[in-house]
Amino acid sequence: MEPAGNILIVDDEVAVLHFFQKALQRAGFQVTSAASGEAALEWIRQQEFDLALLDLQLQSMSGLDIMEQLQQQWPATPVIIITAHASLETAVKALRQGVHDYLIKPCSIDDLQNSVRAGMLRRRHELQRRAMAAHSQAVSTDTLDPSIRSIPWPASPSSAEHSDLPKDQEQFLRSQDVVVDRIRHVARVGNATLELSPVEFSLLAYLVKESPRVISAEELAGEVWGAVDVSHETADTLRSHIYHIRLKIRAKVDREVIRTVRGVGYVIYE
Repeated sequence: MEPAGNILIVDDEVAVLHFFQKALQRAGFQVTSAASGEAALEWIRQQEFDLALLDLQLQSMSGLDIMEQLQQQWPATPVIIITAHASLETAVKALRQGVHDYLIKPCSIDDLQNSVRAGMLRRRHELQRRAMAAHSQAVSTDTLDPSIRSIPWPASPSSAEHSDLPKDQEQFLRSQDVVVDRIRHVARVGNATLELSPVEFSLLAYLVKESPRVISAEELAGEVWGAVDVSHETADTLRSHIYHIRLKIRAKVDREVIRTVRGVGYVIYE
């Protein structure tokens, strides 16, 4: 069977490096590992990878330093940052630099594999977009993939709201003009398709599913990461993900979709 993709993993903790490598190899990915920033840069100079998984804090350099070099040479390669030392500042900086996803150690194998698969899909869309743009300057970035264009979105709110299925089993979730397809992992605001990381998608989907209820940070963290007690680091990372979702929505529509209720949590605007 052909490998699902070629992944570069960089982490100076040998046990963590081995864990990631085995988990992704079992999922069918080809994996190249590097235990230092210098080794990672040498690999990047030699070949292009389909995705890079970078530890944020290495002994000699940061994962963002490696990402900068990677983006210069291979701009279509998505990057997932994994860190045990999450903070709002580093998360926002990473997301602004174009990180595909930002995961907190320890993360589950399912979260890791789902994030990697979504990153591979993002790369395929990006390569497709570039190929289409090379043939026609008129190609829209909203037509990256025919499968996305052909999604049978509900024609009206009632088609989603009046489903006979419980909300936990529905394919489509809707709040106002925000529609989430949980099977295809696609979200739209109006006619605009959002390019969300797996964590961002999970956060938005849960807010839409529970709308118009205000969701606390503790509940969101429990839903997405399985956290029982929300640490300052987890709360900071959650805020950075919400901030990044807002940026992506704002780039598509000129209005706010997620509202912060001070001291309570987050809710989809009604």
